Amino acid sequence: MVSVPSPTQGAHSAAAAEDPPLPLPVKMVIAGGFGVGKTTAVGAISEIRPLTTEAAITEVAAGVDDLSHTPGKSTTTVAMDFGCITLDPTLKLYLFGTPGQDRFGFMWDDIVEGSIGGLVIVDTRRLDECYAAVDYFEHREVPFAVAVNAFDGQVEHDLNEVRWALDIADGTPLIVFDARDTGSVRDALLVVLDLALSRAEATTTATSAHSSQST
Repeated sequence: MVSVPSPTQGAHSAAAAEDPPLPLPVKMVIAGGFGVGKTTAVGAISEIRPLTTEAAITEVAAGVDDLSHTPGKSTTTVAMDFGCITLDPTLKLYLFGTPGQDRFGFMWDDIVEGSIGGLVIVDTRRLDECYAAVDYFEHREVPFAVAVNAFDGQVEHDLNEVRWALDIADGTPLIVFDARDTGSVRDALLVVLDLALSRAEATTTATSAHSSQST
C-alpha cells in the first residue's frame, strides 16, 4: 500500500525546501589601546554572552599600565574578546577584540588574520597611546575606521584635531561613538563594513580592468 502524504506534510516539506540560507559569517576586529572601551563595545553589541579573557590587574601591572584615566578598572584583556551580531538575515559579524597593552601586541597578527576590517577605538584623553593601533592597520593596509569613545558623553578634542594628531589619512573614517550603547556600536561597525565593501569593489574593478587590458 502506497502512503500518500497529507496536505499538512506537503506544506512542511515545501517550507523546509524554502528555508533561507544561513547568514554569511564575516570577521571584524575591534582594536585600540589599554582601557579605551573594546571589551565594553563587544559586550554592548553581542547577541550572545561575550567570551572575554579578563584578568585582574596586579600591582605590578598597575605600575606599567596607566590607570590615571580609568581608576575603577580592575581587570584587563589578556588574549581577546569575542562576540557576534546578526546584522540582517544575510550577514553575521564575528567580533574579535584585541588586548590593549603593548606586551600582548604579538597576538594581534593572529587575531586580525582573515578579518575584513577593524574598528580602532580611541580615547582622546590619551592620544599618545593610540598611535600604535592606527599605525598597525595602516601598515597592513587593512580597512579600518577610527571611533572616538565619548567617555562621560564628551570628547577632549575636536575631530579635526584628532585626525591631525594621529596623522589619520583623509580616506579613513573618523567618528564619535559610545561604546556602552548598542545602537552607537552598531553604527560604528557598519561604517567599517561599508568601507571594506567599497575597498573590495574597487579591487575587483581594478582587477577586471587590468585583465581586459592584458587580453
